[in-house]
Amino acid sequence: MKFVTQQLAKALLGVALVCALALPAMAQEMKIGVVSLPALIERAPQTKVAMDALQEEFAPRQREFQAKQKEYEDMAAKAQKDVAVMGETERRNLEKDLRELQRDLTRLQNEFQEDLNVRQNEEYGLLQRAMLKQVQDYAEAQGYDLIVGDGVLYANSAANITDDVLRAVEANYQATSAN
Repeated sequence: MKFVTQQLAKALLGVALVCALALPAMAQEMKIGVVSLPALIERAPQTKVAMDALQEEFAPRQREFQAKQKEYEDMAAKAQKDVAVMGETERRNLEKDLRELQRDLTRLQNEFQEDLNVRQNEEYGLLQRAMLKQVQDYAEAQGYDLIVGDGVLYANSAANITDDVLRAVEANYQATSAN
């Protein structure tokens, strides 16, 4: 019986020793931050540059659409003005031309919008990956143990580091733009 008591005492001492050693590790505070990735992407300078590039990329197609629209409006105004003096055949041909032009306009607008949406999604994906990398780099540099983003139900304003990360993103952008 004495042997069992000694073994039990050794086991309890071992458990107490493990707990004593683990206590400082558990007592160490974790550094946690919250980042709103949508807000970061919206306010990052890279976003403005990407959107301006998209605007420039699609400007020729936008001008083409606007020219077709002006052509349609001019033709419709002419038809409205001259309908009373036109012959039946001339009126039918003009109406046919107007319908074809309207179909072309609709097709151009749909193609333009679809292509623009695809390119915007591509650029947004690139921006999202770049911002995630920036957040990770910032967290490592600042010694954060955990950064949370989407799905946060509550975060104290002291834990929200979105503005700090944005400043780091802007500084990195300016440093790379200067080179």
